[in-house]
Order: sequence, then C-alpha cells, then structure tokens
Amino acid sequence: MKVYLVGGAVRDKLLGIPVKDRDWVVTGSTPEEMKQKGFEPVGKDFPVFLHPKTQEEYALARTERKSGHGYSGFVFHTSPDVLLEDDLVRRDLTINAIAEDEQGNLIDPYQGQQDLQQKILRHVSPAFQEDPLRILRVARFYARLKPLGFTIAEGTSDLMMRMVGSGEASHLVAERVWQETVRALVEPAPEAFFVTLRQCGALQVVMPELDQLLGRNNRNPDKNLTVLQRAAHGKASGLVRFGCLFAGKPEQLNILKLMVKRMRLPVAFADMASLVLQHSEAAVPVIEKPTAETLMSLYEQTDAFRRPERFADFLQCSQLIAATTLTPQHLQSARHALQTCLKVNAKAIVEQGFKGKEVGEQLRLVRIKKLETFIV
Repeated sequence: MKVYLVGGAVRDKLLGIPVKDRDWVVTGSTPEEMKQKGFEPVGKDFPVFLHPKTQEEYALARTERKSGHGYSGFVFHTSPDVLLEDDLVRRDLTINAIAEDEQGNLIDPYQGQQDLQQKILRHVSPAFQEDPLRILRVARFYARLKPLGFTIAEGTSDLMMRMVGSGEASHLVAERVWQETVRALVEPAPEAFFVTLRQCGALQVVMPELDQLLGRNNRNPDKNLTVLQRAAHGKASGLVRFGCLFAGKPEQLNILKLMVKRMRLPVAFADMASLVLQHSEAAVPVIEKPTAETLMSLYEQTDAFRRPERFADFLQCSQLIAATTLTPQHLQSARHALQTCLKVNAKAIVEQGFKGKEVGEQLRLVRIKKLETFIV
C-alpha cells in the first residue's frame, strides 16, 4: 500500500499558492484493507475514504471506461494492481496530474511541471474529451490562473470546441453547470470563465439565456464582462459579481426567468439578477441626484425596507455598472437615507389612531419627510 498526495494540493504548492484542500490516492490496497485501517467509506461511484483523524479524502487508484454520455457516463475499476500512472492519465489537465509520494518526491509522468513553468493549461490525454464537465473546469482554472499569466493550450481549446460540436456538452445537467459557475465567479478573473465558454461555443449550449443576455450580436458584447471584471478587482462577493452580469434592459426579464427556471438558480442569485436587470439603469440618476419622492420609490420598488442587506448589494452592482457616474459617496448617502427611514416606528403611528391602510400611507408620508430633511 502506497499513498500519494495528488491534484490541486501539489499544483498549488509548486505555484506557491496556499493549499486549501488535500486529496490522496492509494495504490496497492483494497476497500477491505482501508476499512481495517480505520478509513470511513464515503464514495458512491468508486471507493473513496475519509482518514480517521484528518477527515481528508483518500481514493483508491482507478481506471475508468466511457459507458454513456455526460460526466457521469463512466464505469470505474479499482484493484491493487492499478498503477498511479493509470490513475493520473485520466485526469483533466497536466498540472493536476502531478503526484507527491510520502518522501516528498514528485511523480510527473505527463510533464505537468513543464506546463506549470510555461504557464499552460493542457489536457493530459484524449480521454479528456469523454467528460464534458472538463470544459467547465478548464474555463474555471483559467479564471483562477489567468492573472498569473496562464493560457489555454491551442490543442486543448480545439478539443473543447470539438466536444461542443459533437453534442457532448449538451449532456451536462444544469446543477453541475451552476456548481462550476458559482465557483468561477469568486476566482480572480471570473470574466475569463465566460469568455472561454463563449469562444468554444459551450456558453450557448449550457447557459443559452446568459449567452443571449450578454449580447453576442450587440456592438459591445463584453460590456457586462467588463463590469464583472471590475467587481472582481473590487473584491465583491460572488452574489454581487453575478448581479453585474445582468446590466441590461427590463424587457429582458423573461430571458432571465427562463434561466432561473431551467438552472434552478438559488433564490438570492435569481433575486439579485432580477433587481439589477429591472432597476439598475433607472436607479443611477435617482442615486446620483435624489429627491425624497424618487428615492422613496426606489426603496419601494426594490423592497429595501424589508431587505436592506439585499439593497446594499444592489447598490454595489449599480455602482459597478455605472462606475463613471456613481461614486462610493453616492452609495453611502443612499444607504444612510434608508437607515433614516427604517428608524420611523410604525407602532407609534398606530398609537396615534391610524388603522388599516392609513398606517402604511402615514408611514410613507413620515418617511418622505425624513428623506426631505436628510437630502437637504
């Protein structure tokens, strides 16, 4: 039985990047032996075990054979005679196919170190084309490593386009597409994820609504991606970054609704995209030169009184979209004005004798008076 550190942990160590997670491959062993040593089995498709102390994942070395379409269409084989090199050759990129033994020696049968030095994302073998999820993974790794100067190998880009052309990418389920997307959003260069998918044709297949919203045929199709890049540079949250992709026109809301339904987007992300699409353009002049009435209307339209934290994220999206118009001071003023309104006590209005709809009407009047004082 031999144990090797593999994948991202080895890659990041060689790049000088902090290692977050460590994965291990075990050769020369069996599920029975792993259990005897105290490892807890967790793998459904193939034997994966949790270390009894560290809880890190240890997978038996495996080979796999394509048996159907999509990322799940594989038959896996594990046995004590499966070699480490047999396991590594099935991995996506050469930089992820480097292993380290227990003595610290590197095993690099597919020249991953060379590609790290040359800053190239290159597929390990033709087996890459059997798993369409790897198209998304390459795009995500590019979003992570592009700021370090990495590029995608021409042969790998060509292979990704052929995979899309063959229809393999159409077998990706929406949930897995979203999982990779939400991870890519928080990478240093998230716009590179979408550019890569668009260039190989995958965006039109896996996220056709977003492909349409980004405006493939518009004069400036990369406007939203530029806003996304700006959000990443400002260390914005993944939620805000997603919202920045939807700088558009309110009449495009139906396209977004199709995307939300098909991909089953989390409510927070769907709501943010909807707010930005419907209100960000109109919000800019209101936030820049507010009046009590226009600011009150904006708060009401965006449900800011009930959800002030979401409104703060919406403000950030709007500022990133209109970077040359809105300043951080504009945003701070809009947030402070909202807090002023929130201090108005509806209970006190009820105690004054107002009932039913009168309470809401009076509450609005009092808030507008507060805003008039605040804006002046």
